[in-house]
Amino acid sequence: MIIGKFFNGSGLGNMLHRYVATRVRAADLGVDYTMFYIDDGAGKEPGFKGKFFLNQPKMVYTQPVFLGDERANYEWNEKKVRENGVDISSYDPEFNFIQDNTIIEGEFQDSRYWEHRENEVDEWLKVEPLEMPDDLCVIGFRGGEFAMFPDLFLTKEYWDEAIGIMKKVNPDMKFQVHTDDEVLAKQCFPEYEVIHDIGINWRSMRFARYAIIANSSFFILPRWLRNGVTIAPRFWGRRNTKVWSLPQNFYKRFIYI
Repeated sequence: MIIGKFFNGSGLGNMLHRYVATRVRAADLGVDYTMFYIDDGAGKEPGFKGKFFLNQPKMVYTQPVFLGDERANYEWNEKKVRENGVDISSYDPEFNFIQDNTIIEGEFQDSRYWEHRENEVDEWLKVEPLEMPDDLCVIGFRGGEFAMFPDLFLTKEYWDEAIGIMKKVNPDMKFQVHTDDEVLAKQCFPEYEVIHDIGINWRSMRFARYAIIANSSFFILPRWLRNGVTIAPRFWGRRNTKVWSLPQNFYKRFIYI
């Protein structure tokens, strides 16, 4: 068995990458998997944040495994790399040497962890289809705590440039904003409809042909699986300072500006 970790302070995007990587490694080994819930003191509701619209992964809420237990003889941590205070972690090939009966820890956002099982990932993250017109571009806007960090929060220039590119694709393109922060999104995009509903937000990203996304893990898997036209911020977490943060978040299927 491969055991992955969920923290109740994590958002859905982070949870999905952990879940997918855990299940992929288990499938590669031909063994079972489970997700292990950890209360990290964030004070948020425990459990899987996509449970209302995505299939619930196998999950346990109390500590069922310990190192030395027959189900968890090993523990493995994704390699973390920092340079000048910036997280430049990327793919850790030691992932491919994880053994059965291991608890694994990491963010697992590099597509090399899971791209070889794309069809299975698509099935695991299957949701009710949402009809999206071809003249609609969905904007994935991240506010909340991101807005408190100037290096992280995307500027109006990014959104304007991306919208301009989409209008060149189709001068009549319509736009719809999907966000975790309805108040701030309405301030930034007063001319567009703003939707704050995690299920509709994720499904819209999953099925829209066109999208502009923020540097948030929430948008990665639905857009990667859609393989449509996706504009994303170059340098990911540090577009404003022009230094790549988390190069694992470079995906060949996205257009970076």
